[in-house]
Order: sequence, then C-alpha cells, then structure tokens
Amino acid sequence: MSLNKLPQNAKLVFKGKIFDVWQWEQEMFDGTTEIFERLMRPNSECVIAVVENKILILNQKQPDRDPFTSFPGGRNDRNEEDIAAAKRELLEETGYVSDDIFLWKKIRPVSKIEWNVNYFIARNCKKIQEPKLDSGEKIESRLIDFDEFLMLSEDKTFRDREIIADLYHMRIHPEEQEEFKKLLFG
Repeated sequence: MSLNKLPQNAKLVFKGKIFDVWQWEQEMFDGTTEIFERLMRPNSECVIAVVENKILILNQKQPDRDPFTSFPGGRNDRNEEDIAAAKRELLEETGYVSDDIFLWKKIRPVSKIEWNVNYFIARNCKKIQEPKLDSGEKIESRLIDFDEFLMLSEDKTFRDREIIADLYHMRIHPEEQEEFKKLLFG
C-alpha cells in the first residue's frame, strides 16, 4: 500500500474541521488483524516570496502558540488546488502577488497523516494591497537578504522546520547556495 493512499476497506470514523480520522482492519504478518488508523487533512502551502533581491519573511502571533517566524502560507481550503492556496495565502498575509510562482519542494512530514507541506517560490513579487488577516493572526512582514535567509536555520522560532536541513546544507555548500540564488532571483 502506498503511503499516499488509504486502503479500500478504510472507513471514515471522525470528520473534524481540519482532521479526518480513517480506520481499517490490517492483516499482520502472523495472520491476526489489527485496527490501523490514519489522519487526513488539507495540504499546507509555504511561499518563499522574492521582492527585488530580498526574501519576504513574517513575524507572527496566533492565539494558540508562541510568536514565530515563518514564510507566508497556510492551510488549503477543502478541495483547493495547492498553487491557488499558495497564491491566496501570499496575498492575504502580505498583500503581494507574483506572476512567476512555482513548486520547489513537496514534503510529507508525518507518515500517519495524509498531508503535504508544499514550498513554492514566488519571484518578482509586487505589493497590490494591504494584508487581509484572519481574526487569529497578527503578522508583520519584513524583507531579509539571502544570508539572513540561510540563518533562519538557527532561529528557534522559525516554524518552517521542514527546510532547516536544506538551509544548513546550503550554508556548507557554496555551490548549492549559488544554485538556489539563481532559482530565487533568476
């Protein structure tokens, strides 16, 4: 069974606002059966937004967590395409748009949850409006240079944990830094 597909005998046992819980009987190696379980939730989108030669980063406060640093992004609405959600989150949280946005990396952080965290790169971002934040968001945007971007790997408040290894790797491999700079800045 692929990690991206539920078995045909899986049954929805709980439907929540964010998470759905699925269960199924799974035959074990000794012939017995056990109940297996997996969560499903909408994907999350993160946008590495480039404004001229800087990268847009957010300082955020939300009611259920300590303040944190992140890229623009958030959860897809149900049945929303990944790129549409990335563009929507970028606009809502920052007021910026890009006509040059593409998927850089897709990560599945937890094997027991059907959920991807997708990282998009948005080049040549332009501000077209003021942010339109949700009632549970307080966000301040700031622009950082590439060296500060790499040092997010040292920021204990940086929420986008899935790419910390990429940032470390680029820090110790200058040739990979240059490749990523070309990807970001064209």
